[in-house]
Amino acid sequence: MKQTFAIVAIVLALRLPFLREAIQGDDLYYLYGAEHAQIEPLHPDHAKYLFQGDLVEMRGHSHPPLNSWILGALLWALGDVREVPFHLAYSIFSIIAALAMLSLARRFCDKPFLATLLFIAVPAFVVNGNSLEADLPFLAFWMLAVAWFVKGIEEDSAVALIGSGVAAAIAALDAYQAVFLVPILGFYLSQKKNRSALAWCAIFAAPVVIGAWQILGRVTGGVMPASVLAGYMQSYGWQVAAQKAKNAGALIVHSAWIISPLLIRGNRWNWALGAIAAMGGAFYDPNPMFCASLGLGVVVLSSCFKKGFLEAWVLMFFAGALIVFFAGSARYLLPIAAPLAMLAANRCDVRMIGVGFILQMALSVGFAIVNYQTWDAYRQFAALFAKEAEVTRVWVDHDWGLRYYLESEGALAVPRGQTFATGDVVVSGRLYPEGQRIGGLEIRPSLPLRLFSLNQKSAYSVASNGLWPFEFSNAPVDRVFAFLLTERKAELSWVTPRDQQQVLAGLDPDGWTSGAASVLVKRAHGPLTAEFTIHRQSPARDIRLVVDGRLVAEQTFPGPGAYAITVPAPGEGPSVVVMLGIDKLFSVPGDARQLGILVTGIGFKP
Repeated sequence: MKQTFAIVAIVLALRLPFLREAIQGDDLYYLYGAEHAQIEPLHPDHAKYLFQGDLVEMRGHSHPPLNSWILGALLWALGDVREVPFHLAYSIFSIIAALAMLSLARRFCDKPFLATLLFIAVPAFVVNGNSLEADLPFLAFWMLAVAWFVKGIEEDSAVALIGSGVAAAIAALDAYQAVFLVPILGFYLSQKKNRSALAWCAIFAAPVVIGAWQILGRVTGGVMPASVLAGYMQSYGWQVAAQKAKNAGALIVHSAWIISPLLIRGNRWNWALGAIAAMGGAFYDPNPMFCASLGLGVVVLSSCFKKGFLEAWVLMFFAGALIVFFAGSARYLLPIAAPLAMLAANRCDVRMIGVGFILQMALSVGFAIVNYQTWDAYRQFAALFAKEAEVTRVWVDHDWGLRYYLESEGALAVPRGQTFATGDVVVSGRLYPEGQRIGGLEIRPSLPLRLFSLNQKSAYSVASNGLWPFEFSNAPVDRVFAFLLTERKAELSWVTPRDQQQVLAGLDPDGWTSGAASVLVKRAHGPLTAEFTIHRQSPARDIRLVVDGRLVAEQTFPGPGAYAITVPAPGEGPSVVVMLGIDKLFSVPGDARQLGILVTGIGFKP
């Protein structure tokens, strides 16, 4: 009992200082679902919101609706999003996960209390436990499912097996990866040579619930959520080979930091494989921390090629993570923190465990402090625009916590291709040449640790760029600017995609248009021309040319190739607004945009 109270006290000591943690990361999207749950309690996933400028629906989210239900219940009870009570409620999941870990450690480890301390010190547990994302609720029910299953088999307890099935079912409503319980628990049952029908029901609870949720979505909403998710996976290129390779590399790197690297143990064969991996990694990135982490990750994973349950747990979940995940985030591996902590406690002496725990906890708390300062900076910056939003239209061209707090003040998220009016304010991480800068923020936390930064080296949250586990750096985390948009002046009579100061909407610097590309052109002598190329992959054929709101030309082209539309310029003003309309769009893997044609230039050609 003393150990139980001690674990609860330690977890609360980690959570209470961060109760005022700002809204962060994917909290924003789960809160959209929570708000929609006030309208459709059974279908928070019917919420629609802007993601990277595109209107999407939450049915295509990578998690089922449990987390939005939890947040929706809190929102209903409290009437508004309040950081302190919300985070206090979510600390319960950290306590559940830690106590389930203690229960398991008492069965698989000769130093259960120390193993649980190692579990609590995992960076993703410390950092992500202070968010409102789905990770800790999922971890809590995952751990309960495993702990009660083991208890049910060891003690022949039907109540524990039923509890395991219920916990697995709830976990499945929070994250699709709950299906990995099937091989993991099945392996444990086969080791015990148990043929209990109730145990098999508990094992398959997760996939049954996921299947039922898909059927319910099809019956009540006309489409299975998984099919919507598959569509987004394809359109955003989340499962392309390059992204999967980065995901695999990042997950291997993160596995080296789940427990302190001081506690990693293996035989000569494991260390030889790790050394080969580290040397091979140098060809991708010669950074010593990356290479060492890659090598240590290989040691961790290769040392699990044994016949024990804990080792099988690690390898089965990791194999599944390589298949289903795409962003390579450290939090993805939280479900294998428990077996790795127990294995480390079994393989190391008490003194070394103590040293490893202290160093790992210091690092994790440092991460948590940096994380707190980062998201709090967004919150404070957004508060500066509360009065601004009362008198003018404010747009936010940014995601995560900054977007949440600005939207709370009345700002609007920027859709792809949005045009702005003179007097609008845009808050963004990128520059708006046509605007007057009226504010700015550079986020530079006090500790030289970075979970993400403008260096784009860390894969702690996403592996789109670098594959470092984190950064030892003083680099700024982010820079954000606020612009008051002024009247644009047409200084160029021939506008190319690089001339973004005269692009109004729908034309990117690489030349690709969306469904409509609008530019501001200075009037000159001669006809008005639009030059463009229909790419061989593009289905676009019908192109419309609109000048100052009036359709002046519409042509149908036979197929891919370079073309031009030339017309007399209407009107007599000093400038004209020219829009190219495209009839059909397409997308390519790895590019979230809807693409039309490639523009060479628009205007009065010199």
